[in-house]
Amino acid sequence: MNFALILLVLLVITGVLYAVDVLKFRKLRNKNSKEPLWVEWGAGFFPVILIVFILRSFLFEPFKIPSGSMIPTLLVGDFILVNKFTYGIRLPVINQKIIDINLPERGDVMVFRYPEDPSLDYIKRVVGLPGDTVAYQNKRLSINGKVVEIQKIADFNHTERMYYSEQYVAKMGDIEHKFLNDSDAPAFIPGASSFPNRENCTYNAVGVICKVPAGHYFMIGDNRDNSRDSRYWGFVPEQNIVGKAFFVWMNFSDLSRIGSFK
Repeated sequence: MNFALILLVLLVITGVLYAVDVLKFRKLRNKNSKEPLWVEWGAGFFPVILIVFILRSFLFEPFKIPSGSMIPTLLVGDFILVNKFTYGIRLPVINQKIIDINLPERGDVMVFRYPEDPSLDYIKRVVGLPGDTVAYQNKRLSINGKVVEIQKIADFNHTERMYYSEQYVAKMGDIEHKFLNDSDAPAFIPGASSFPNRENCTYNAVGVICKVPAGHYFMIGDNRDNSRDSRYWGFVPEQNIVGKAFFVWMNFSDLSRIGSFK
């Protein structure tokens, strides 16, 4: 469901009704008379829909985390806010950038339109910028030939499934984050798609090495062994970017999650 398109259609319909009422019918009505239904249920919603449309299209958009691919940073059931303007102002529905502001940085948690099905929104962490060479070999990540330094910390407890995963802390640029990576899980990347620019990637028995094309980004989930990401389906084009995730505003199963984002 393209909610942005639905919202735009509602905005146009209620806007037309609002304009017709203000410019013509409101002047003809008695001040004490009741508004007709088409005004009360049509034109009357225009200001509310306009505010929601502006907020959601250009400022902040809410999303719900449906899977565990970003554990431990984001948990299933987290409701997050995404900054829609930090990477530039885009026209709603067509997602065309009209004003440049900032570029994604390594370590950012970014929402984007899934390249294989742009009707779906995905969320992963940016690890490769345009021109970078990203290697995921023997379960270690390196960028432009430099291994990303990590530090092992206490194992992560998947309470809902009653098992533990090895947990680490990594730092990319100024961003420090936790991720999961089990040493006994296979390093091989099975079932990679035939994605655009696949010739930029070399797959082997211990992982994958990719050269990120201009205007694209390489994304990986923090739950390294349970994330289908750029290692499998390739690069995210700049035009697919939705925004930068920055805040957990609700999790009905765990209220302590509110405000967390590390």
